[in-house]
Amino acid sequence: MAHEAGQEAKGSDSGTTGQRRVVILGVGNLLLSDEGVGVHVANALMKMELPEGVEVFEGGTDGFRLMNVVTGADRLIVVDAVKGGGDPGSIYRFDVKDAPSMPDSYKTSVHQIGILEVIHFSDFIGKTPEAVIIGVEPKSVEMSMELSPEVQAKMPRIIELVLEEARTALG
Repeated sequence: MAHEAGQEAKGSDSGTTGQRRVVILGVGNLLLSDEGVGVHVANALMKMELPEGVEVFEGGTDGFRLMNVVTGADRLIVVDAVKGGGDPGSIYRFDVKDAPSMPDSYKTSVHQIGILEVIHFSDFIGKTPEAVIIGVEPKSVEMSMELSPEVQAKMPRIIELVLEEARTALG
């Protein structure tokens, strides 16, 4: 099931079947080249046949407006640009519980602060999903709607890793 930014998470039949609800959330700014990698991944996944129980949301830079998406998930997989100091296109995986070990640049950029705060704030309302971030080292964050060739070349591998996370989460 695919959803665009700002769309409220739709209930799945997880309450009746006991199936875990896995949410893939692509975030970022499409206007800033590689900063939009998460949105590009979400849009690609929306065109694919996904396992039952897996939903995809294109979250853009919505921050706290994604609270329903976050709290509605049993397992949350966030895809985003992360400046971790590696070569452009490097892929990182962080468990949100390990936030102190994430690159500082991830914790301080504008929209990422939003998604991390949303995930941590969800704890206060009693529904925090297991959450992982699949991050991609950007080459360019200049004004452009195109990914750099280095990040574009990694798109199949990023999608493969996200789908592996989703399948693992489903058990």
